[in-house]
Formats: sequence, C-alpha cells, structure tokens
Amino acid sequence: MTALDVAPAVSGTGSWTVLCRLSDLAPERGAAALLSDGTQVAVFRLRDERVFAVQQHDPFSDAYVISRGIVGSRRIDDVDVPTVASPMYKQVFALATGECLDVAGKTPTRGLPPDLRPWPVRVRDGFVEVVS
Repeated sequence: MTALDVAPAVSGTGSWTVLCRLSDLAPERGAAALLSDGTQVAVFRLRDERVFAVQQHDPFSDAYVISRGIVGSRRIDDVDVPTVASPMYKQVFALATGECLDVAGKTPTRGLPPDLRPWPVRVRDGFVEVVS
C-alpha cells in the first residue's frame, strides 16, 4: 500500500471512494470527477505526485470549471503553496485548503463563500481516493 499524500481533514465523516487511477491524471492538469451524491470534484496531480481535490464549482462565475484552471504556486510565508487559478475570472485558490488567495476584484455569486471546499485525498495502490 502506498499513500502519497493526504490533504487536511475537513468536517464530516465518510468512507474513501476511488475516483480514478493516478496514471489517468496528467501532471499539472485538472480532471473533473463525480461523486455518488452528484457532487463534482476537481482533482489535480502535481509533478511531485501530490494529489489534491477541491470543489469543481467556481463560486465567482457560478460555473463548474475549476478542473480547467491553471495550476501554479504562490509563495506565502516562505513556503510554495500549490494553487489553481479559475479559468473564468482568474481567482487563485490554494489547492490544499481551498482558500481564495486572490478575489481578482470580483464578488462570489449568490452570496457564496469565496473559498473552495477541499476533500481529503490519498493515493493508495495506484488509485486516487477521496472521502465522500
């Protein structure tokens, strides 16, 4: 069993759900996945093999597009933080926490919070899993 990375835990308890094979994810690109309850998740594999999962729904454009965002990093307190920039209005989100780091002059739609929901994610036996 190999566990490459586990994101910080979020509220709620659930079981690990397989999303895809790690080899199905292109490094530095996102992919959309659908959980059994209909929730869309954006999954990202970095070059160093870390994997992150955040909500696919962009709170600023009200579109399900985060997996199409631009993967990058931002230096915060002398630490490189993996990020994704929304493909719509270019807000930047921390992949590990979902925190919106740059609102790019916009306000989220429908009174939504500006941050993305992160999912605990791990790679086990070559498969990407999230808690659902």
